[in-house]
Amino acid sequence: MKPPLNQTLQPFGESIFTPISRLAQETGAINLGQGFPDTDGPDFIMEAAVEAMRTGKNQYAPSHGVARLRKAIAAKTRRFYGLSFDADLEVTVFSGATEAIFSCIMALVETGEEVVVFEPFYDSYPACTAMAGGVCRFVTLESPDFALDPERLEEKMGPRTKVIILNSPMNPCGKVFTREELDVIATLAEKYDAYVLSDEVYEHLTFDGAEHVPIASLPGMRERTLTISSTGKTFSMTGWKVGWALASPPLSRAVRASHQFVTYSTSTPLQHAMAVALEKADEYYSTFRADYLERRDLLLNVLEAAGFTVNTPRGTYFALADISAFGFEDDRAFCESMIRTVGVAAIPPSYFYKNRRAGKNLARFAFCKKIEALREAGECLKNLKRKC
Repeated sequence: MKPPLNQTLQPFGESIFTPISRLAQETGAINLGQGFPDTDGPDFIMEAAVEAMRTGKNQYAPSHGVARLRKAIAAKTRRFYGLSFDADLEVTVFSGATEAIFSCIMALVETGEEVVVFEPFYDSYPACTAMAGGVCRFVTLESPDFALDPERLEEKMGPRTKVIILNSPMNPCGKVFTREELDVIATLAEKYDAYVLSDEVYEHLTFDGAEHVPIASLPGMRERTLTISSTGKTFSMTGWKVGWALASPPLSRAVRASHQFVTYSTSTPLQHAMAVALEKADEYYSTFRADYLERRDLLLNVLEAAGFTVNTPRGTYFALADISAFGFEDDRAFCESMIRTVGVAAIPPSYFYKNRRAGKNLARFAFCKKIEALREAGECLKNLKRKC
């Protein structure tokens, strides 16, 4: 029989999240691997969804999104960043940020064109690029500070560069790009006439004085940037899959043309509920950040007490820890052993690198979990065996 999986997807195989989560479930381990909260978001948002369902908002929404939600997204962006976007022409709603990323790449990238990807990366970026027929050019950010090397970035750019994918705050390493680093990216995007696909889903999770700066706010960048964000991470409702992209009218028309043939439209009642969330939740963001700062600091203390060397994240709800002290040859072997021996799951981040050896001494832990779960994980991790 002919092979069922096309050659484009064959190199990617099964996502590392699937076997790690499966093993954690089979063993009853505390899952600090996959990045979803173990609590629900605010009640008033769920009540707004129920109200939307009960009042007849259950049929297809417009492909580019419910008008009320698009207006709420535009208003929020203006309040927080001083950026004005036309809700009708420049705001598009997607079924989560991952669908937005896919639709944007499919719209922009021609066969053989190049997409610059910083690594460690969110694992959908290379797969989406491959499905569009593009070619990834990887720029490695080195642990522990993951600073951007301008020369290394420019080495990966050229006349075929179509898109730079920027993720800030950055999953999985917790880096928040500085304004100076964003200036470098903006300068090179203009020099090589590239678009920037800016994944900002963790925009409201920054710590220790780190400032989230949308690259679209830099001079000359609004017209060549597609800014993606989502309600799932911010409101702890990752299963609702409501995200968006902000872009100039020509870019918005392009991504809407792609989106209409991917999911066409996003859940109508959930869009209405998230409009309520964005309209009413300004006071929520500071509490949200404070709650996660407490969880971050607890996790860092737990990991350090267990013998890890930890890279302190300045954003997201992930932390990378150096596993060298435990004597394993690679991160997957370590993570699988940790699940089986002490009952705590983490993700091996070598799968977020083109050259997997670059991440073989690290493990990614998620702290979007209850305080009790993090403390319990700390007790379990005390039983980890260190290298003699």
